[in-house]
Amino acid sequence: MHIKNHPILGERLHDPVTIYFNGKPLQAYKQQTIAAALIANGVKKFGESRKLMQARGLFCSRGRCCSCYMTVNGEDHVKTCMKMVEDEMVVIPNIGDPDVRGDSHGN
Repeated sequence: MHIKNHPILGERLHDPVTIYFNGKPLQAYKQQTIAAALIANGVKKFGESRKLMQARGLFCSRGRCCSCYMTVNGEDHVKTCMKMVEDEMVVIPNIGDPDVRGDSHGN
């Protein structure tokens, strides 16, 4: 749920955009971070923990805990609580380890 008109801050959300989470279109606003837009659309699972394979989600909302890492427009490990949405942005949860030692990186 988006809070479009805050009782103290006033109207904060305008300029709607569409982002794609796992191929599904979601409504967001340019004034939101990716994480805020996902939470407003009911997305709570942002990925899985590497060791225990448990769900990860928004934790600190300040860019410190790294729990909200996701792949955004093909770029791995983007802190979604710190990056603002853009129209037509493609967001994919980080499930599993990144391919940093694979053939695609010359190793």
